[in-house]
Amino acid sequence: MIHREVSMPTPVTETTVPANSSIGKIAIAALIALAVGAYIYFDLGRFLSLTALKENRDNLLAFTDAHFAAAVGIFIVVYATVTGLSLPGAAILTLAGGFLFGAVLGTLFVNLGATTGATLAFLTARYLLRDTVEQKFGKWLGPFQEGFAKNAFSYLMTLRLIPLFPFFVVNLVSGLTRVNVGTYVAATALGIIPGSFVYAYAGRQLGTINSLKEIASPNVIGAFVLLGLLALVPIVYKRFVAKPA
Repeated sequence: MIHREVSMPTPVTETTVPANSSIGKIAIAALIALAVGAYIYFDLGRFLSLTALKENRDNLLAFTDAHFAAAVGIFIVVYATVTGLSLPGAAILTLAGGFLFGAVLGTLFVNLGATTGATLAFLTARYLLRDTVEQKFGKWLGPFQEGFAKNAFSYLMTLRLIPLFPFFVVNLVSGLTRVNVGTYVAATALGIIPGSFVYAYAGRQLGTINSLKEIASPNVIGAFVLLGLLALVPIVYKRFVAKPA
């Protein structure tokens, strides 16, 4: 007598997006919205103005002289927070850095705060948005992503050096690309040095500055544009000169 074994159908499992990932994204987005909302509601931007900096210059100097290490730590954290949340006020903070710590140390501390904040914004944009953008626009963005990834350092250096591109926009858009974090951090840290130094140096003459336009003169912007174009030279060389035989 032949016994037939009846095989039970294997249940089909559906691939779903992990719930933890969605919850994490919602939580981060909510925290960012809460922080930005608090900044607007309490009008914290009034402290990041040229007028406020001038009015409190003596108190700020006294605190820095008495508590130098604490002043440095607070400055870097505030700068990273403002940059990471893409809030206005980075230019004023850079002036304050030069005023409180000098042009050289001010540039160093600005670089630490700005690079940290820019990296946080970059990683946040990548975590929250890149998968969605690639799913919806992957076909059209594919060639751009490949080209950007190959020359990421030169492109990012150009974007950082030329002040025509808002700092926070470069942070967020870069997070949607496939550039690795190390390249992004290196290009950001190096690319913002000239602009940071100009503003930090100007911060030493805080009492004579009445407008940020006095710092970003056409000659200064023109110099940054030239530096930005120089950063594109390796790409142009590889494309038109160093062709394989």
